[in-house]
Amino acid sequence: MAVAMKKLVAVLTVAFVLRTAVPVAEVETHHVVGGDRGWDVDSDIGSWSAGRTFRVGDKIWFAYSVAHGNIVELQSKEEYEACNVSNSMRMYSDGIDIVALNGEGIRYFASSKAENCKKGLKLHIQVQGQAQAQTTNDVSDNDSEAVPPTPSTSSPPFTPLSYLTLTLLLLLLLGHASFT
Repeated sequence: MAVAMKKLVAVLTVAFVLRTAVPVAEVETHHVVGGDRGWDVDSDIGSWSAGRTFRVGDKIWFAYSVAHGNIVELQSKEEYEACNVSNSMRMYSDGIDIVALNGEGIRYFASSKAENCKKGLKLHIQVQGQAQAQTTNDVSDNDSEAVPPTPSTSSPPFTPLSYLTLTLLLLLLLGHASFT
């Protein structure tokens, strides 16, 4: 019986160490720019972005008609405010573009057509550092059709490692019961 208990303690210790050594990934939020209307002149991008929090690790999704222009990322506030799209640092042209927010700071996006930019088809966001225990998926009901939900990265009650631990524990107990 003492040998079985030592095995049980060893198995549980190894399982605990392995389980606690696995890093937990940060939760990311997917923001569909413009909500159900997408990136469009008729969307109120300014209202859509007001009150939203953008964090490092999040992604913003642009869905738009390329017939109405592409999306450019601008370098400065001055270019953004003046809708000067001639010196962009990056252009998005696929119609559905996903932009990862990999660092803190302000980012500026605008329609590649200056006239659309001047009509309000532009977005600036302040990307903040990763929050502790962030658990939101910031999509509205209408956005959920365009973007699959982000799976939670918190551990479910039973992980494959938990099942392995339980199986080994059961085998040890059954093995111990057959020898007594």
